[in-house]
Amino acid sequence: MLALRLTRGAKPAVQLRRLLVAMAAAGTGFLLLCTLGYAISHPDDPRGSLLRLAWCLTPLAATVYFAVAVARTDPGTRPRPGLAAIGLGPTRLMAVSAATTALSCTLGSMLALLFFLHLRGDLTGMPFDGAAAEFLAADASLPLPAALTLLGLVPVIASVAVALVHRPKDTRTAVTRRAARSYGRFGAYERTGTKETFGAYGRFGSRLRRGSDGTGQARSGEAPPAQESRTDEPDPHNLPETPREAPKDLPWGIAVLAAGLAVEAYAAEASATPLTFPGGPTPVLLGWLLTAVGLTLAGPGLTHLCGRLLQAVRPGALRLLAGRVLMEEATRIGRPLGVVCAVASATYAMAELRHPGSDAFGPLTVLGALLVTGCTVATLLTAAVEAKHARADTTAALLRLGAPATMLRSAAALRAGAVLVLFVPLTLFVAELAAMPLAR
Repeated sequence: MLALRLTRGAKPAVQLRRLLVAMAAAGTGFLLLCTLGYAISHPDDPRGSLLRLAWCLTPLAATVYFAVAVARTDPGTRPRPGLAAIGLGPTRLMAVSAATTALSCTLGSMLALLFFLHLRGDLTGMPFDGAAAEFLAADASLPLPAALTLLGLVPVIASVAVALVHRPKDTRTAVTRRAARSYGRFGAYERTGTKETFGAYGRFGSRLRRGSDGTGQARSGEAPPAQESRTDEPDPHNLPETPREAPKDLPWGIAVLAAGLAVEAYAAEASATPLTFPGGPTPVLLGWLLTAVGLTLAGPGLTHLCGRLLQAVRPGALRLLAGRVLMEEATRIGRPLGVVCAVASATYAMAELRHPGSDAFGPLTVLGALLVTGCTVATLLTAAVEAKHARADTTAALLRLGAPATMLRSAAALRAGAVLVLFVPLTLFVAELAAMPLAR
């Protein structure tokens, strides 16, 4: 009931994102049901059915990724001061976020089931003159347990992924955790770093005792320590600072990307026929998955590199601000950028491999491509909104200091241009390398 109330009382923008999650779940559920229909109508082709089911994993992963991004930006399940007093601690908020995601995905799955039954003619007459009867198994009874199992994949996997992302994390350092686990003298937790003799506890008032508030008293017979003089320091105003460390996944991403391209080349050598969907060889799918993982891992490092290049060669205030913000948001923006780059390169490669007049790309293929592309682009836009909300304090501080609003817009446009200059040629390069061995 709490998840339903939070879902109903959200803002229109949040409701729109949840509706998009429901639509993505509906598209994925419909593809899974079409795979089931093909398996029922073609019992003598189990390899083709399994391959179609394997190709459905890509829309499923894109939908779950989008659902996690939407749940991460949901203001209704964001930890705020005072919520623990009314029973909404981190664990409860995690459960509410997972329940909200499961509710949206379940709604989409039910819509997919209704549309699938309508196309089969179970609710009304057979539409489109029975053109889709081959993929829907209209002449056979639909096994309801199998259909419900396939439709339950998206809500279950998405809710589990959201719960893992929003699980309560221990923010203490390793030294603090070791100190908390260790017992001090007389059973006290968190031992201090300085060692004291047992006789020091017998001399009451002879040592500096500090309470939990950080105050203390001077030793008896000694003058209190003089306070250090402090010079006037400017208020930092939450200005963007230079990130200390760059993302470390760039070498691994390049290595996995090279492995994916090598697997695709091996698949082209092993198959004498050109790539078709979904009858292509399994190594092609494995190669594309490795390529996507490599681009996803390399995305934060490449975004951080864009920020560094913006600040190179005597930067002004505009380039300095744009570069530092881009470096700060490298992890949050870089991974969705890498996923979009992977999807765009795969789409471009498939378009280049299509032969004129062939029917390799049917309506289900187009639906899957639109679903994956839409989910990845929506995830990138959601991550951009999350980054904007994360630096709201910095933006407000810059405006208080007198920075014009046009400067902030120019910095945003400069960041977008720098990212496009790097990622668009990279996408075309990876697409050409992926399509080159398969086009022979």
